[in-house]
Amino acid sequence: MKFLDRARIYVASGAGGAGCLSFRREKFVEYGGPNGGDGGRGGHVFAEAVENLNTLIDFRYQQHYEAPNGRPGEGSNCTGADGDDLVIRVPVGTQIFEEDEETLVADLDRPGERALLAKGGNGGWGNARFKSSVNQAPRRANPGQPSETRTLWLRLKLIADFGLIGLPNAGKSTFLAATTAAKPKIADYPFTTLHPGLGVVRLAEGESFVLADIPGLIEGAHEGAGVGDRFLGHVERCAALIHLVDGTADDVVGAWRTVRGELSAYGHGLSEKREIVCLNKVDALSEADVATKLKALSRAAGKPARAVSGVSGAGVPALLRDLMTIKKAMATPAAVEEEHDAGWAP
Repeated sequence: MKFLDRARIYVASGAGGAGCLSFRREKFVEYGGPNGGDGGRGGHVFAEAVENLNTLIDFRYQQHYEAPNGRPGEGSNCTGADGDDLVIRVPVGTQIFEEDEETLVADLDRPGERALLAKGGNGGWGNARFKSSVNQAPRRANPGQPSETRTLWLRLKLIADFGLIGLPNAGKSTFLAATTAAKPKIADYPFTTLHPGLGVVRLAEGESFVLADIPGLIEGAHEGAGVGDRFLGHVERCAALIHLVDGTADDVVGAWRTVRGELSAYGHGLSEKREIVCLNKVDALSEADVATKLKALSRAAGKPARAVSGVSGAGVPALLRDLMTIKKAMATPAAVEEEHDAGWAP
């Protein structure tokens, strides 16, 4: 399935049904009076976050969404049927913006969460509503309210616990394939990964987390170099970043600093996120080279760097266990806060 993380859609709610102008007509009833019913409400348009979707590609082929109108009222005080609501299914992590692409309408980051995009018009009143002591036979009925139309932008930010970042050919896709059931494209040339990929790491019963593989960053990515930095939005929601540095590179510190510079240029708090620095491809290095490069990388990052290999699996199990510990630690404060926020219950 092709990946698409940005799409424009046009939505229109249903218009309200017209009220009915009708009078009671029965044998032996000389003055039956008005009995026109109200029109039905037009259908609303909702967006709903659903699981098992991770692309907006469907919106490339269908951009227009229109809910049905309400039915008009009828005689005998019959109210018209409401128009059915239209629910647009979007991936979890979808943000919805106004046409200016800046005004946020909704951020659907939980399965089942809904947002009202266009409200259906109310049905018009039938003439029975206008009967009064001074007007026993009103010849007036209201039309239904018109539909609401909007142009909206959808922007997907994948929901992942940890994001894999690094220069092209740092071994991110190999690491993802080695630790999850994902099957990313892997080859020995830059920018093999052109779109973000997701994989689930399963350690034990009930212990799992999601990894996001982000296309490689190069110097000047924030200015559009390479594949640019547009995919960095997919790691904004991550608890931490796993920074893979190619151990076979001559200047591992320079490689680390290049990516850090792009994170700072991108903004949105990415440079402040927790970072796990890993020297990758250690299976291709001698023990002396691993020790030298680890020491230099740790000094530059200001924290201990790890030695790992997505090919041989060296250092990977310990890293995955520590990532699971980080995920549990990040989830605990939220659970406590939610418990305190719950209102009093008998």
